Amino acid sequence: MSKGQVTGHNGLTYAEAGVDIDAGNRLVDRIKPAAKATGRSGVMGGLGGFGALFDLKAAGYNDPILVAATDGVGTKLRIAIDTGNVDTIGVDLVAMCVNDLVCQGAEPLFFLDYFATGKLEVDQATRIIEGIAAGCAASGCALIGGETAEMPGMYHKGDFDLAGFAVGAMERGADLPKDVAEGDVLLGLASNGVHSNGYSFVRKVVELSGLGWDSPSPFSEGTLGEALLAPTRLYVKQALAAVRAGGVHGLAHITGGGITENPPRILPEGLACEIDLGAWTLPPVFRWLAETANMSEPELLKTFNCGIGMMLAVEPNRADEIEKLLAAAGETVARLGRIVPATAEGTTVIYKGRLL
Repeated sequence: MSKGQVTGHNGLTYAEAGVDIDAGNRLVDRIKPAAKATGRSGVMGGLGGFGALFDLKAAGYNDPILVAATDGVGTKLRIAIDTGNVDTIGVDLVAMCVNDLVCQGAEPLFFLDYFATGKLEVDQATRIIEGIAAGCAASGCALIGGETAEMPGMYHKGDFDLAGFAVGAMERGADLPKDVAEGDVLLGLASNGVHSNGYSFVRKVVELSGLGWDSPSPFSEGTLGEALLAPTRLYVKQALAAVRAGGVHGLAHITGGGITENPPRILPEGLACEIDLGAWTLPPVFRWLAETANMSEPELLKTFNCGIGMMLAVEPNRADEIEKLLAAAGETVARLGRIVPATAEGTTVIYKGRLL
């Protein structure tokens, strides 16, 4: 017998190596109702195939252009894992993808997830994927497939990772940004917290504060962990309604890079965003982070969304109508400023007033 050979009548099984195929099958059965609830026009078939099919014609498109986006949740996952509160982290995953798609003028059509862990815990995974399904349903986006990878030795006990992939469509010629011009009005849609960017910094600030995830939140009700896990807002249906009403020239999802880095992505050369920092109130979570870390205002503005999760550049003569449309859809809308010529130095975001 060679060295290291398995002895006895029964050889080593895949389950003994740490991969439980039966658990994976149980998970698929558990999540089928949640995935089915996200169904929409264009979906063909269900979970379990080698690929997922989608019929663009059945979804109502004549000459479609496809748009794709992929993202993760970053180190916000660490808080979800450490607190055991995994029910809404899937909403974050969906939001990070579909909020980007709508900035291109696209309607999100379908979503696929990638969930990887060292040992598959069916109950935990079900909660996570049900959160993904909830985010999809709220965005009019079908959850049509995904991958669950059980990889012993790759992750510490209890750890997992998530990635998401969204595909959307628009009719040819409807892509954004388009026609952003001097004088366009900037409208901001409120965030509900940190969303899903900057959590490496957040975790460092919490460490400096001496608080734990189960400590009372110093800026809101509930625990600190609960407050920091508030799921990223989904702007898809509201933003699409505004785009279809006409007059929206560009949208910027305020993610990594904050307000300083994201709005310039919609600008033609030679233009800038002039933003009045007094147009909205800085939410308490950002004030607490800034004060605890002794952050400067410029650092805060290029790290976090600071209370504005999505920004729209709209025609001046349509601004009132679009603002009313968004408010009627439940959005808190701030009139942030306007599009102006860039400075001689090429500055593309010009701030007026103070936020802190």
